[in-house]
Amino acid sequence: MSRRSAAAIPAMALSGLRVLELAGLAPAPLCGMILADFGACVVRVDRAPRSAVAVDVQGRGKRSLALDLKRPPGAATLRRLCGGADVLIEPFRHGVMEKLGLGPDVLMHENPRLIYARLTGFGQTGKYAKSAGHDINYVALSGVLSKLGRKSENPYAPVNLLADFAGGGVLCAMGILIALYERTKSGKGQIIDASMVEGIAYISSFLWKTQSLGFWNRPRGENLLDSGAPFYETYRTSDGKFMAVGALEPQFYEQLLKGLGLDSDKLPDQLSFSDWPEMKKMFASIFAKKTQTEWCRIFDGTDACVTPVLSFDDAASHQHNKQRSSFIKNDREEISPRPAPLLSRTPAVPSLKRDPFIGEHTEEILLEYGFTKNEIAQLYSDKVIEFNKPKANL
Repeated sequence: MSRRSAAAIPAMALSGLRVLELAGLAPAPLCGMILADFGACVVRVDRAPRSAVAVDVQGRGKRSLALDLKRPPGAATLRRLCGGADVLIEPFRHGVMEKLGLGPDVLMHENPRLIYARLTGFGQTGKYAKSAGHDINYVALSGVLSKLGRKSENPYAPVNLLADFAGGGVLCAMGILIALYERTKSGKGQIIDASMVEGIAYISSFLWKTQSLGFWNRPRGENLLDSGAPFYETYRTSDGKFMAVGALEPQFYEQLLKGLGLDSDKLPDQLSFSDWPEMKKMFASIFAKKTQTEWCRIFDGTDACVTPVLSFDDAASHQHNKQRSSFIKNDREEISPRPAPLLSRTPAVPSLKRDPFIGEHTEEILLEYGFTKNEIAQLYSDKVIEFNKPKANL
């Protein structure tokens, strides 16, 4: 029994892939959701006894099995599930799974084809391998945080996008797909050590490789791409909204000046660093004279690289995004981004159902993985698993 009707939609790229995702925060749920969006059958293994509310807000397309891994029968149940799975996504600190008797040596001995993805902040080895941390700590240790922030201000982390999601969830999903491709040739699974510190460092390769080119030789907040340049900045409009300016190339810069009503012959050279602070003040005063909508009328259709800074609501309703169906609604009218990138032949068809309740599919999943009804009844009697059937709306 699939979470989607096979007759209703064509097979997606990852159809038939069985994934077990051990419930965690932020990075692992995104990784699992990416795989689910592109057709994988993802089971979120939630903790039992369950908490009142699921912490996974990225449960789209997943099903939930509530299991107490701290008890030997619960650990044995996961071992059996892993015997029939293709991928395990594990988000715990180094050593946790080994203490449960569920380390890769055990699970991969029983299923040599298993892709065992370990997604952590600091990785499986090194001084901080067993330490707690969050996105801001991982970005700091990668070196990237030192580059983020305005002049004369403390470094700042752009919410938790960089390490948790870009360097964590996305790169872990990429690692899983690479390992799956390799498995088609070797027939063997492997362990993925996905460190968010290394993930965000890898994503920042451009920063590392352009240091010798002079891109970052000035203090933080005074460089080309870090809010130092007047032509790569955000500006407040008269209605309290903002415009984003990214007119890097000379031809784009000319279009920016034209839209602002300025003459380049009467201005300093674009790359005159000493004049940037005054140029920013000038641009700011001009942008402040019109509303965001008025500036959009001026710059839309040009190559000035000037766009509105949109709220979530405005982004979902913007004409460009609507034309591409970039945002979707689930059956509860909740809006979220559509899976990306687009595939021409086997595109993602994301589930439009609400996210699963903890334990909602426990019995269904165990039956699929070969457990008998008697075995399931015993696990329930022993409080190793939990059921959570939603009540019908009458």
